Amino acid sequence: MGLSPELEGEEMPIKVEGFSGGDRTSLDLPAPQEQLLEHVYAAGKPVVLVLTNGSALAVNWANQHVSAILEAWYPGEAGGTAVAEVLAGDLSPAGRLPVTFYKNLEQLPAFEDYSMANRTYRYFNGDPLYPFGFGLTYTTFQYSDPKVSSESVTADDTMTVSAEVSNRGAMDSDEVVQLYLTHPGVPGAAMRELRGFQRIHLARGQSKKVVFSLRDRDLSIVDAEGKRRIVSGTVDAWIGGGQPSATDSKNGTTGVRTQFKITSASTLPD
Repeated sequence: MGLSPELEGEEMPIKVEGFSGGDRTSLDLPAPQEQLLEHVYAAGKPVVLVLTNGSALAVNWANQHVSAILEAWYPGEAGGTAVAEVLAGDLSPAGRLPVTFYKNLEQLPAFEDYSMANRTYRYFNGDPLYPFGFGLTYTTFQYSDPKVSSESVTADDTMTVSAEVSNRGAMDSDEVVQLYLTHPGVPGAAMRELRGFQRIHLARGQSKKVVFSLRDRDLSIVDAEGKRRIVSGTVDAWIGGGQPSATDSKNGTTGVRTQFKITSASTLPD
């Protein structure tokens, strides 16, 4: 189920429930699909929902009832084979969401509101259906031994942040290791920002040290005036299989935290 280019697009001559001229007026599945899904589920058989769509969907009912949800996006001519291989367990999926899946429109600011409050994963302070960067596999990864190359750096320094990643499950799989930075108490700074990711392959029982290198732009924030600055203070670093806001949720994202300090300030060129 999902959407199609006939429903979502730009300046389209269409007006049906949930859509207006190509714009989304609802984040839900189209009503006929939602009704069909509920009827299929009522038959008492295990249900796996495969979504094909180009934008986020608020599949709240499906999240609570069906056995699994596979996001296929618009997969192309090899999509059927790829979906079949994942469902058959021939490989372990390792995709990550490039957008936030909100629960409903009420979680989003008004269209006319141009502030960044509650926009994108960087400033959203609610509880999403699925957070940016989220995705499950058929195995279990464990993170340990977070380290920084230096506990304090200047605005001109380059540093590294690392962690050990281990495949503790029963299946070989890829993992998308993500690094997020947070600048607590800095006005205008995002709640979290993705500063690097690496897709690695680990056989069952295998471990690997993953290292991220950070320099001036990676350490910076954008202030209220739109200037990119490096600001002195403590920086929280999170390395995991998703963003830090998901660590205690039912989604099961795991990771480790560490800290370092920036001891000088700088304004970067536009």
